[in-house]
Amino acid sequence: QVQLVESGGGLVQAGGSLSLSCAGSGRTFSKYDVGWFRQAPGKEREFVAFITWSTGSTAYADSVKGRFTISRDNAKETVYLQMNSLKPEDTAVYYCAAEPKGYYYADYNYWGQGTQVTVSS
Repeated sequence: QVQLVESGGGLVQAGGSLSLSCAGSGRTFSKYDVGWFRQAPGKEREFVAFITWSTGSTAYADSVKGRFTISRDNAKETVYLQMNSLKPEDTAVYYCAAEPKGYYYADYNYWGQGTQVTVSS
């Protein structure tokens, strides 16, 4: 089992920045590929970013490419999501997830509880 805890959400004005953290515990979190997802009210959950555990290779949704950066510190068993140039449409609950079941942009075996990000216009 892996437990994931997100932090760093909050309220920010459009154009601002936030940094989210996802701390893992339990089984060796540093050995898992990790993704970030978000879900806005009334919308389906959507893929945001992904990072592998071994090489640190990354992938991003087109909507955040160039604005968001995913990174990880395996020694601290933490994955980060740096969000810059935030837009009101980035408002959502953000979730981190570990161990993809298949495609990295789809479903995962472990999920955190989420952290709210609100971007005001």
